[in-house]
Order: sequence, then structure tokens, then C-alpha cells
Amino acid sequence: MPEPSGRPTTIPFLEKVDADLTEVVRLKGCGSCPEGKLHRADYKRKPRGMKFWPKDPKETKRFSLCCNQEGCRRRHTPPSVRFLGRRVYGGVVAVLIPAMMHGLKPERVAQIREALDLKIDRRTLQRWRQWWLGLFVESTFWKEARARFMPLWCPKTLPLSLCLSFAIEDRRDRLLALLQFLSPITPPAAWQELVM
Repeated sequence: MPEPSGRPTTIPFLEKVDADLTEVVRLKGCGSCPEGKLHRADYKRKPRGMKFWPKDPKETKRFSLCCNQEGCRRRHTPPSVRFLGRRVYGGVVAVLIPAMMHGLKPERVAQIREALDLKIDRRTLQRWRQWWLGLFVESTFWKEARARFMPLWCPKTLPLSLCLSFAIEDRRDRLLALLQFLSPITPPAAWQELVM
């Protein structure tokens, strides 16, 4: 099972991955107009859930791009490993905590919350669980992507089974592989189908 990292190096590492994903989108140019170039137009986010998220929202930005052509100016929000759609908790938290809850006793969940300094309401955790078992499993993204995972495993164990299916020795690399796998559903256009 993946372990959450309490190290302050985790956030800059994920930020670097997001910067790389942003550059890939920037190089493609605007998808709405043929001559449009994309420029950075980041916006502030104040994610919750990890001790080492910067406390000042000015220091935590969701990378975004904007077309430079007058009349277009369309926003392009690239995939992210730090943010899972519009959730206020970081992607790491929204993936790991439901994974850790699978098969864990309430005492262990309480220990995890305390160790990570998480103040996530029980109802929020239940909504996350419902999202993984309902909207995510029914999404177009999952229906197309699940063929990568053979043999298929029981979807009732999501997201733990998904994380464990990445056959990578290092837990941090396995978590990164999972977050990169989920990154196509993080831009606003893709997230519409997955909103509760």
C-alpha cells in the first residue's frame, strides 16, 4: 500500500511534473485557433490535505495557459498530478486516503488523519468513496482505460487496487504513475463528467 509522504520535497516534485505537463500543452498551441500561441495564465489554489502545502495561496498555483490571439483568449488548463479536478484537497490526498481506508479499521484511519494532520470530515471521506465506486467507474475515461489492467480486478477496491496495479517497486514512483494515469481527468473539460 502506498504511504503518504510527509517530506517537504513531495510538493516541489509534483509541481515539477505539473510544469512538464503544462509545457507539453503549451507546445501544441491553441486548439481553437490555428495561429494562437499559449501563454501562462496560472491561477491561485489553496489545496488542503498535506502539511507541506504552502500556507499562502499565492505560492500554490494551478498551472494554466491562455491563447494570445485577440478574439480567442481561450483558457487551456493542462492535466495535473497535484490537483484532482476541482477538489479542494490535493490529488495525493484524494487518492491515498480512500485507498488507505479500504479494509482499515476506524482506529487506523484516525491514526492516518493524525499523522498527516488531516481534518477531513467523515462525510467527505464517504463522498470520495462513492465517487471512486460510482462516477469514476462509470466514466468514459475509466471504461476506455481499464483495458490496460489485465486481469481486471474488483472495482469495489478502488483506488487501492488501481494503485497496486502499477508494478513499480518504489512507492513514490507508483503513486506518481497513478497520478499521471489520472491526470487526463483533471482539466475542467474532462472533470464535467465526474462531478458529484
